[in-house]
Amino acid sequence: MKQHKTLGARLAYTSGAFGNDVFYATLSTYFIMFVTTHLFNTGNQALNAKMVVMMSNAILAMRIIEIFLDPMIGNAIDRTESRWGKFKPWVVIGGVVSSLLLLVLFTNMGGLNQSPVLYFIAFVVVYFVMNVFYSFKDTAFWSMIPAMSLDSREREKTATFARVGSTVGTNLVGVVIMPIILFFSVHSNKGTGDQQGWFWFVAIVAVIGIVTAIAVGLWTHEVQSKLRETKDKTTLRQVTKVLFNNDQLMWLAFAYLFYGLGINTVNALQLYYFSFILGDSGKYSILYAVNTVVGLISVTLFPSLAKKFNRKNLFVYCMLCMLLGVALYTVAGANFTLTLIAAELFFIPQPLTFLVVLMIISDAVEYGQYKSGHRDEALTLLVRPLVDKFGGAISNWFVSMVAVMAGMTTGATASSITAHDQLIFKVCMFGIPAIMMVISLIIFMKKVDLTEDMHAEILAKLEAKMKEK
Repeated sequence: MKQHKTLGARLAYTSGAFGNDVFYATLSTYFIMFVTTHLFNTGNQALNAKMVVMMSNAILAMRIIEIFLDPMIGNAIDRTESRWGKFKPWVVIGGVVSSLLLLVLFTNMGGLNQSPVLYFIAFVVVYFVMNVFYSFKDTAFWSMIPAMSLDSREREKTATFARVGSTVGTNLVGVVIMPIILFFSVHSNKGTGDQQGWFWFVAIVAVIGIVTAIAVGLWTHEVQSKLRETKDKTTLRQVTKVLFNNDQLMWLAFAYLFYGLGINTVNALQLYYFSFILGDSGKYSILYAVNTVVGLISVTLFPSLAKKFNRKNLFVYCMLCMLLGVALYTVAGANFTLTLIAAELFFIPQPLTFLVVLMIISDAVEYGQYKSGHRDEALTLLVRPLVDKFGGAISNWFVSMVAVMAGMTTGATASSITAHDQLIFKVCMFGIPAIMMVISLIIFMKKVDLTEDMHAEILAKLEAKMKEK
């Protein structure tokens, strides 16, 4: 019965990760594509570009504001007491509301896009509310890992299951996005679809987000332990102190930020690359079909690779592989075979690096508890989604600027992109992300020391203290 219950919880959690990444991939990678190539078509190219820049700046500003809100969100989750636990209520409520509002964002809001000022005001309100609810859902969801088990290896198994779900979710979006959009579109627009096609695609995403959030609420379970009992709740004044006193958490956050800036930029620009450099957006589905297969293989190998090399070394090897992929990408040009090889070298390590970061952050819960005497699960685990969202916002802002500078906006085709436009695009897609990734690697190698053995020692000391009490 216990094994059956554990398997059911893992599968429910895996489905939650699937839905979470379907949502996040749609928002972080493809929303900006929708904005730059479909949303604004006023007939005035300068006004279209101006609106794209305004929206990108607004998204960046809202994400910066969210940096100050997210610790409060994590603290609110940690302070939650309900018959369903700390996390599940937020997963369900946040998942339902954010999914519905995402669907609104992928529309012209009843034609308001023809009145730029009114649309901009409505967009800011809807996007901000959507993002707050998604923050509650995302933070609560990933914070469940240390709550579902105290054992580091068991956490790896749960996280591996979850990463299988998220890998399939992220890559499945890449596989089906253009076929679905084109299927529902009235006009193909040379392979980019129209607003109706995008709407129905996101409607499917919204349904997946809602159903999988409810599945997490129904079938996952939190472990009961004295280590998780916290009589004193963290006040808002103590939030910053809790985060910054955990040095391993903070150094990992800085490394992960630069890593995210690099990979998010490359990932978000890939559809532009296939549309305007290769000139065949249909082949984008092939890329993500391959990504799905190799991603699943990569994820399932994580526990054995982490055991063989340890997490820190595995992170280093993954980064070197990704940098090799970027180097090959720069010379691939319109050669699809070279492009595919480069993209896979870049992609294969990504699920592994995510799991390394997630496991170290999960172990940082006990590290912080040992240092401060206070346990803060959601507050610690929110660091990853906070960095993800902030890095994603900067990357999306940068991508929108690249699209404008390289002429890849509404009405553009591969034949309209000049050699100069291509040069600008490639420097931004490959050169700048490579620099970000090197910075990440240096920080990680020099400053992150929380290994599996160190965590086991800390856990033993904490348990000894509990027995003394």
